[in-house]
Amino acid sequence: MAAQFGRRLYRGAATTAVAAAAVAALSASQAPGSPLVAADGDHASAGAATPGEQGGGGGGVSGDSPYYTDLPPLNTPAKPGSSADLPATGPAESGIPASVLGAYKKAERTVAVTDAACRLPWQLLAAIGKVESGQARGGRVDAQGTTLSPILGPALDGNGFALIKDTDNGAYDGDRTHDRAVGPMQFIPSTWATWGQDGNGDGRKDPNNVHDAALAAGRYLCAGSRDLSTATDLDRAVLSYNHSDVYLRTVRSWFTYYNRGTHEVPDGTGVLPTGPTSRNPGPGRPSGGPSTSPSPTPSPSKTPKPSGSTKPTNPSNPDPSNPGPSKPDPSKPSPEPSKPGDTGKPPTHTPTPAPSPSQSVTVLQNTGTGTLTATAGDTFDGDIAVRARDALGDPVAKASVTFTITGDTDTRFEGGLKSVTLPTGADGTASAPLLHAGEKTGQFTVRATVDGTLAATSFKATVTPRQADAIARTGTTELTAVAGQTFDDITVAATYKGEAAAKVTVTATMITDGLVPVENDKGPYCTDDAGNPVRTIVLTTGADGSLKLPEFYADGPAGTYKLRLTTEGGATVVIELTVEERTAAAS
Repeated sequence: MAAQFGRRLYRGAATTAVAAAAVAALSASQAPGSPLVAADGDHASAGAATPGEQGGGGGGVSGDSPYYTDLPPLNTPAKPGSSADLPATGPAESGIPASVLGAYKKAERTVAVTDAACRLPWQLLAAIGKVESGQARGGRVDAQGTTLSPILGPALDGNGFALIKDTDNGAYDGDRTHDRAVGPMQFIPSTWATWGQDGNGDGRKDPNNVHDAALAAGRYLCAGSRDLSTATDLDRAVLSYNHSDVYLRTVRSWFTYYNRGTHEVPDGTGVLPTGPTSRNPGPGRPSGGPSTSPSPTPSPSKTPKPSGSTKPTNPSNPDPSNPGPSKPDPSKPSPEPSKPGDTGKPPTHTPTPAPSPSQSVTVLQNTGTGTLTATAGDTFDGDIAVRARDALGDPVAKASVTFTITGDTDTRFEGGLKSVTLPTGADGTASAPLLHAGEKTGQFTVRATVDGTLAATSFKATVTPRQADAIARTGTTELTAVAGQTFDDITVAATYKGEAAAKVTVTATMITDGLVPVENDKGPYCTDDAGNPVRTIVLTTGADGSLKLPEFYADGPAGTYKLRLTTEGGATVVIELTVEERTAAAS
């Protein structure tokens, strides 16, 4: 096995120098021809339209919470071919827990459907997941992908971190005073409120679920019009997650490493980070990085006083005359973070996050959808489409529009969905899936809303009954019966535009003669469910458009009577029923 590369990155000038040299060596050995970071001037600038790209110390997704600074080994997974052909086994560091790996790949596929231009690679999610939480603590998740115990960052109380007061009433992080980064991808609650996703289809958006968190991270990285197949946009995306060059280099090194090959390992057996974190470069708790439970507010530590001596010392036995802090003794607990303003800890501030595309929307317009009417069982014609615009009237791309069917109806979108969320395109438009009318007739509403805003518009829709434009008797035998007896079976067939008219309502009525026929109170009749004689009955055709009427009894004076059948849609047929005198032989 080749020699392992040094695996500690520290904050500060020396840190950046070491990181740059380390990653340069790694890049040279593992990713020839791929630039590590964007060139000066290509980094995100203040006022960028994508999240977290304000520059300089922004809190990003995790609010400047600590992250793991372990680097991958110089030796890469032995793997022929492209990264699509993953090896079954390999170095322990290249193994990713099965559920976690599956979540990253599923997120890549999902984003590819709604935002193909972004070209999100799952290896980037894996690199960020490695740095943020050690792949969900080595894959300690249940069957649904939810972490077995919370993964929480420290309180963002301004004491060495960004100051972010509680935004979720402790719902996600258990802290009602300050926010904390939560879950495998370390989202702070306020960011999750905007970007949270339901990646496993359980109806919940849970930052502790690796499927939900991976998809949310993917959408966050793809914000704006980024193309992550380009080095510049990939760097901008990573910097939007945590605006730190050291963070970028660390993520980039794992991204390069995973692109060389990975393999799946059972959940709970992934390699846990052993090195320091961005906020604690010395030996600390074994797991480093975010904690698994809320921690008390850090207290200030005393800063070592420098002296004039410049003699080198043994790191394990520091000379008090040596200037600056010495490396900590592994047998002793590491000092807690100092408050902003103390030496050794630069002051931080909370940046104003850039609004998400959805938050920029002020108006949601109907793009021209007209009257929505369909016959029961049919598909509605025309699109239900909206356009999202901002306060200046410009279209907003990648805003999340939710179309919801409301009212007493069994109509559904394609796939049997009652609600669906879709992103707007580059022109600010989003179109709902096809709408399939149910069997329940009447009016209902399709409402379009933009997540997190008051922008909304509604569409009225109507389901009309199934129709037939023709109905005819299918038998030819004369229908004759002696009073008190029943007629032969009466059958008819209904059609619509030459095709069988299924599930069409048919009203059968015994009628009088005359220019304006009415229901006849004499002559043949059928019975209702209670056995009572009735001369009007409502029926429905079968799947083939056919209909067999219930038994009709001959009654009344001898003569010919008329049975009229009328369909929904106005088709009519009149059938004659003849009642004969009861003869002595018949009686």
